[in-house]
Amino acid sequence: MSMKMRALRIMLMIMLATLYGLSGVGDLARAEAEDSTPQIQRAAKVNTFNRLLKPPSERNLPPAEDGIHDPTSEGTYLLQSPREAFDSLPKSNSGNRVDWVKALEEKYIEPRFDRFDPEKKPMVFDLNIVREVKGSMPDVVYPHKQHTEWLDCSNCHPAIFIPQKGANQISMASILMGEMCGVCHGKVAFPVSECRKCHSQNKTAEAKN
Repeated sequence: MSMKMRALRIMLMIMLATLYGLSGVGDLARAEAEDSTPQIQRAAKVNTFNRLLKPPSERNLPPAEDGIHDPTSEGTYLLQSPREAFDSLPKSNSGNRVDWVKALEEKYIEPRFDRFDPEKKPMVFDLNIVREVKGSMPDVVYPHKQHTEWLDCSNCHPAIFIPQKGANQISMASILMGEMCGVCHGKVAFPVSECRKCHSQNKTAEAKN
């Protein structure tokens, strides 16, 4: 099966899981996206495909049980449980069920930009990039503002995205395989099942014709 067909199959399974609440289909999609390594080794990987697309019983587990933190470290047990920490934050319908953009905008949280300098502030870049997509799907709007409030430019440029118009060939297939936007989304940012969070600008009448 070609990489493109495999990615499309994964996307279809994710859509089914999202629309009908079929957690088993979501599990299958995650497994399908992994390589051919044994299942026990796959489960040990930290950045498994779309790990934020999980059934309710597996969301926001305590640090010692989340598969990310080291359960043999004493420090792991000093960390606050996500379910407790997230309880008062604005809610979302996807990922870890927190609307992090809203939490930041409404001052529920104030992340420290530099761990050595508490006074240092991020260089926020307020610029939207619109990427036209084929077919009837709305165009993608990439907001630099919401990203640069969390990240430095060097986190994405030039290793993930070349900062030049037309230099980046982005497709859902590559995103689903954990490239481009998929480096973060589905792992530490909302999963790719939230289509309208990115495909947010309706096409003009001219573009539809």
